[in-house]
Amino acid sequence: MISDLNEQECRALLTSTTVGRIGFVTDERIEIFPVNYVVSGDDLLIRTSSDGTLRRLADSRSQAAFEIDYHDDLAGTGWSVLMHGRLTAVSDEDAPAVVGRVSPWAGEERETPLRFTVETMTGRRVHRDRH
Repeated sequence: MISDLNEQECRALLTSTTVGRIGFVTDERIEIFPVNYVVSGDDLLIRTSSDGTLRRLADSRSQAAFEIDYHDDLAGTGWSVLMHGRLTAVSDEDAPAVVGRVSPWAGEERETPLRFTVETMTGRRVHRDRH
């Protein structure tokens, strides 16, 4: 059984994890990068390298997608939240204090804060009946 999640449920799930995937198109190819993030108001904050792919994506103001999910094989349950929006650069002076809570697994040299501004958000929950 699949059911849709409302925006309030989706936003609650955003705070339940710190790892998501950001997807975008570059050079006519779809790229998907795992990233660590933190919720800041209605937006998400990540940290990247100053000369990396995500920084260039923010500079181009291109559309992007951000997805988080969870599944439990034994229980036969899971959920997924998908957001569409844009990445933008955030100056160190304007970065909310919570950006310091982002601990990029990819390394400490990722000090450049970026904001993912959510334009649309959808979510689904799935539950499989056990026989």
